[in-house]
Order: sequence, then C-alpha cells, then structure tokens
Amino acid sequence: MKSKIEILREKLAAGKQGGGEARNNTQHKKGKLTARERIYLLMDEGSFEEIGALILHRTKDFGMEDQQYYGDGVITGYGTVNGRLLYVFAQDFTVFGGALSETHAEKICKIMDLAMKTGAPLVGLNDSGGARIQEGVRSLGGYADIFYRNVLSSGVIPQISAIMGPCAGGAVYSPAITDFTIMVEHTSYMFVTGPNVVKTVTNEEVSSEELGGASTHSVKSGVTHFTATNDMDCIVQVKKLLSYLPQNCEDIVLKLPYTLVDESRPDLEKIIPSNTHQPYDMRRVIEGICDADSFFEVHKNYAENIVVGFARLAGRSIGIVANQPLCLAGVLDIDSSKKGARFTRFCDCFNIPLLVLVDVPGFLPGTDQEWNGIITNGAKLLYALSEATVPRVTVIIRKAYGGAYDVMNSKHIGADMNFAWPSAEIAVMGAKGASEIIFKKEIAEAADPAKKLLEKEAAYAEKFATPYLAAERGFIDEVIEPIDTRTKLIKAYAMLENKVAKRPRKKHGNIPL
Repeated sequence: MKSKIEILREKLAAGKQGGGEARNNTQHKKGKLTARERIYLLMDEGSFEEIGALILHRTKDFGMEDQQYYGDGVITGYGTVNGRLLYVFAQDFTVFGGALSETHAEKICKIMDLAMKTGAPLVGLNDSGGARIQEGVRSLGGYADIFYRNVLSSGVIPQISAIMGPCAGGAVYSPAITDFTIMVEHTSYMFVTGPNVVKTVTNEEVSSEELGGASTHSVKSGVTHFTATNDMDCIVQVKKLLSYLPQNCEDIVLKLPYTLVDESRPDLEKIIPSNTHQPYDMRRVIEGICDADSFFEVHKNYAENIVVGFARLAGRSIGIVANQPLCLAGVLDIDSSKKGARFTRFCDCFNIPLLVLVDVPGFLPGTDQEWNGIITNGAKLLYALSEATVPRVTVIIRKAYGGAYDVMNSKHIGADMNFAWPSAEIAVMGAKGASEIIFKKEIAEAADPAKKLLEKEAAYAEKFATPYLAAERGFIDEVIEPIDTRTKLIKAYAMLENKVAKRPRKKHGNIPL
C-alpha cells in the first residue's frame, strides 16, 4: 500500500490532484500541494481535527456576498506529530488568493489561543496574497490581532512559520516574530513592498525572487532559517525541527533512548591543523562530538562565520553555537553576533542546554563594522549568553582572543563548565601582535628585527597562548584531550540536568537591540 508521501509525490509529478477540483489542479501545476494536503502530510495519520470548517466571511460590499467559500481561505485545527499535540493553520491560496479577512484572522487567533491554553507548539503554513482589500481596516485589524498573539506566545510555546507561497506587506511580520521560518525555493517570497512599488519609489528593477525569494532571505537578510526544495521537503524539515523542541517553556525535550558505550572519538585528534593559521571545518568537530547524524543546522547560509543548530548528545537535545574558522577565520561580526544571540535566546526560552565551541580570533575590524554598530550588535551575543539560565558548557578548541573570549560563554559570564583542548590559545591577542607591542623597543634595536620578532613571538606563545594559565586561575575547569570530549560533555550535562539559576527580580532586561 502506498504511503501518503508517495501519493502526494505522484500528484505533484502529474500536475493534478486526482479529485477533479480545477482550483487545486492549478496548485499542483505550480509544484505546490494544496493547503489540506500540507496539513495531512504534517500530521500523524488520522489525527487532524479541523476547527471552523463552516465559517463564511461577512463582507457585503463589492459583490463579495455572492462569493462564499466555507472556511474562508484558511484551514485551522489540531492533531499530533509523532504523538505530540500540535496546532496548525494553512492558508488556502485557491480561495481569494489566501487573502486574510476578518473571519480568516479570527480562525487563526482561535487556535493560537488554544495553543497557549494547552501549551502546545503552533505551525503556520503561509500562502497568502495579503490583506483582503474589500474589507479595509477589518483585515488590517485581523493582522494586528495575530501579531499581538505572536508576541504573547513568544517564549511560551514554539512557533514555526512555513512560507509556501507569497507573503507580502503586513503579513511578513507574523513570521518575523515567530521562532523559526522555512521558505520553499522558487515558489515562496517575502517582502514588505513588492517589485512594482520598489520600481516606483527607487527606480530599481528587481524580480520577486531577487527581492524576497528563499535564496535572498537565507543568504543576505537572514530572515529565513531554512530553505526547502519543495512543499514536501518543507514539511519534513518542520517535523524534524519539532523533534528537537519541547512542547512549551515549562516542558523539557524528551530524551531519546541511548545506551552508553565507549564514547571516545579518536577522529577528533586529527582535525586541528598544526599551523594555527590554517582553517578547518568546525562541523567536523560538531559531528565528532554529537550523536551520529543528529546535527540539524539553523541559518546555514547566513553569517557563515558562526554555526548554530540543534543536535543530540547521548539522546539529549542540545543547542550548539560554534565559531567557523572556514569563514573569515571565525571572527565575530555584526551578522554572526545577531545570529548567535537569537539562537541562544531561543534555547534558553525552551530549556535546551547550550554547547559553545570556541575558535575566535576576535571581532571583525573596519569602518563598515564600526559604523553599522558592531559594539551594540556584538553586545547582543554577550547579553544573550549572560542571561541564559540553561546548562551552559564551553569547549575552547583553538583561539580565544580578546573580548571575543569573554563573549563566547566564558566562565566570567556564568558558564557552568569550561573545557579546553591542549591546542587552545587564550590571550588578549595573537602572539605576533602582542610581541610587536610588548617587545617593540627590543625588536627595533635588534641587529635582525625580523628574527628577533620571531623569537619573541615563539616565547610569548609558549608562555601565554595556552589554556594552562587560565586553568590555574579556575577560568578553565579542565584541559581535556580531544578524544575524550564527548565523554566529558555527556557527564557534564548529566550533572547539570537539574540546574536552577536565580536571576534578580525585574520586569525584563533591556537587551541592546
């Protein structure tokens, strides 16, 4: 017997639904599933219960009283995904282009309220041309009602937005407030103002895809966290993401069954090059530490000098923030700081322990960074890690220089356990730069300044660019061999499982936005 995924794949390939509904045929010809098919693919077989299926719009103007469709362009309800309760809405582009009306918004708000009351995640499958202009301010008010609930739900239940068609104008702000956004390549786009308005105002010629397509928002703006090749891939990614998350802020992620064996990982010994200036792929370190095939990267194509994502360690869901030496030597800049801060705050909201892997030579210098606010943006990552109360563990892999050492979950900003590999270099700056400053006079007076610089550089590196001075002061809890990293982390997180951190009483902090 064919699975529902196989059946839907055949329908897409054939460009037809098989039920004879002309409007749905158009969806398939565009390579898109219908709203109902998307829900059935997301939910466990037979679990979806629809709410508000018979609702009709109330507009009597512009001939709308003669155009009535049950459900009014959005399907809402609840069901289970892998046995866990989930609320969902799916906009139906075949009804008024999925345009949002007063009743359309009321249906979405109703399930948002239910999700909050019962403490379950919400997934929005967005495919809409925007506000229904025949309703004027009523449709605009409907958007605001949704936005308000997005904000109230933030940090209480996980909210995921899948952009599976157009999402323009005011509609973009709901996905922007939610925790994660997934866009489908070539069939979805997001922008505040479309190509026609852009041309009128700025005289720029740009297509919808260039202005707000999945590639644009995954690489340039960072608006979307994931991209999918088609609707089915999008749903698969949503389900995978949900598997790493708890139901709500009071819940914890279910730990998958895992039997401890020999957890040593010899391959980790071979990753760090002998030349400290040579890059390597931090993903190899992540894969060597975590459970096999468990790393699920977030924001993969944006600010690639930092890597963030979910993984499992002995069956336990964790969040990872790691510098990436392959891109810009792993420096922190404006975009990477924002990316790391946002992910850190999400993990802290939902009780997901954090692992920070450090190889950072500092902050990116230059007028572009300074004039665009590297100070306040870099402070976002510092703030996010400092306020996080979940278990926080750091492993310094190689470089940890200057203020970036402090920012990357150092012991000084409240990290619970800090490890370092023997290859770690913890210092104010690199050996060469430090030697040029400290030994400036000696080098200048030497018969061979270049040779003297190399001597002083080597001496400085041997004395200061090591993890042992920091360990002597208690800033590093243990210098560990790479082969033992996974074992040490499993034990550390088990020890920190019941961590409770008290923070000063306040309404909320004032993160430097």
